[in-house]
Amino acid sequence: MGPYLTPAEFVPSPERLGIKLWLNGVLRQDSNTSNHLYSVAEQISYLSHRVDLNPGDVLLTGTPAGVGAEVGEFLKKGDEMRVWIEGLGDLDTRLV
Repeated sequence: MGPYLTPAEFVPSPERLGIKLWLNGVLRQDSNTSNHLYSVAEQISYLSHRVDLNPGDVLLTGTPAGVGAEVGEFLKKGDEMRVWIEGLGDLDTRLV
């Protein structure tokens, strides 16, 4: 997560946001939140039936296919990642 969070009221639809990830300058993911296995609403419903959700809680929905165990590659010290989510901006992270 970045230094700022965008309140839901400023996101027209979390179900249709482009999302891209670059690892060390190479585009590794190019997808859309519409490709989630479960919609954001379904995930919130599922969780709220099992735990109390409170204002300010952050739900992490996972990542599109194409990285990690699926391809047998894992992050290592010195890797630089950039993630872009449509309408939200970019987040740059370097592993130390």
